[in-house]
Amino acid sequence: MNNDNPDLPPASPLGRPDAAPGWERNTLEKLLFATLDEQRAQRRWRTFVRLAWLAFFIFLIWALAYRGTPGGDKTTAHTAVIQIDGEIGPKNEASAEFVVAAAKAAFEDAGAQGVVLLINSPGGSPVQAGIINDELRRLKARYKKPLYAVVEESCASAAYYIAVSADRIFVDKASMVGSIGVLMEGFGFVGLMDKLGVERRLLTAGENKGFLDPFSPQTERHKEHAQQMLNVVHRQFIDVVRSGRGTRLKETPELFSGLFWTGQQAIDLGLADQLGNLDFVAREVIKAEELVDYTRHENVAEKLAKRFGAAMGEGAVKALRTVQPLR
Repeated sequence: MNNDNPDLPPASPLGRPDAAPGWERNTLEKLLFATLDEQRAQRRWRTFVRLAWLAFFIFLIWALAYRGTPGGDKTTAHTAVIQIDGEIGPKNEASAEFVVAAAKAAFEDAGAQGVVLLINSPGGSPVQAGIINDELRRLKARYKKPLYAVVEESCASAAYYIAVSADRIFVDKASMVGSIGVLMEGFGFVGLMDKLGVERRLLTAGENKGFLDPFSPQTERHKEHAQQMLNVVHRQFIDVVRSGRGTRLKETPELFSGLFWTGQQAIDLGLADQLGNLDFVAREVIKAEELVDYTRHENVAEKLAKRFGAAMGEGAVKALRTVQPLR
């Protein structure tokens, strides 16, 4: 079809008006500038990520360098406080590492007239509790300072294991105290596996290597061995309580059965000495009302390092790998 209209540009071979002269150059320039802008943005982002990680690690190093346990003014008389809060375990704030570090700082401080364990814990690891108990006894003997335990909500199991290292134990009338016992827990899925038709294939070198495997039947021999272990640890617990409480204990058949009691009942049984809170002990017993908290807390940097350290490090490596260098 011919184009008879003189006002229109001549038709191209494809039947379209010819493009303006130089359109290829303009298009290439636009593509080139867009590519350069994208590469600059990538370079700025890569620089920002690297600077952010550098700032994070500088902050981490600074925070770790100043993570020491707070202490009181050595020239001012005060009551040293160490909180034992939550479950007692190696990865918690109520761990032997943290509590012992706080106790050393408190006993070494010349201004501390006495040390108070402020306890609110349901228990935890008997190993961690044993380490803390031993160290508290050693520090008491070395520095000749009184050690008291003040129970808030609860002082059970491993927490009570620690508390008996104190010269006296103060409780609230509604506190939960005791639970002098040991447990080992787990699950067995043998019956469920039989119903589902699942076959357990466990190979061991050593006939007892599969001891307490939840997918294998529990034998009487293994059950007896586990019970013997529990009895040994329970006996250790009882010996520590008797050593710490001495003649104040009023032993009954249920005292070491794992039961726990209210604060008032604990006093009647000799598990605790009298009613009293932290302020009362500081004011009336130690005679130093100023309180200084020596509790060793995990700081922000440590929490970030533990929670995000590996994940963030891996994420940073992946992020850096995805950013292509400017060629």
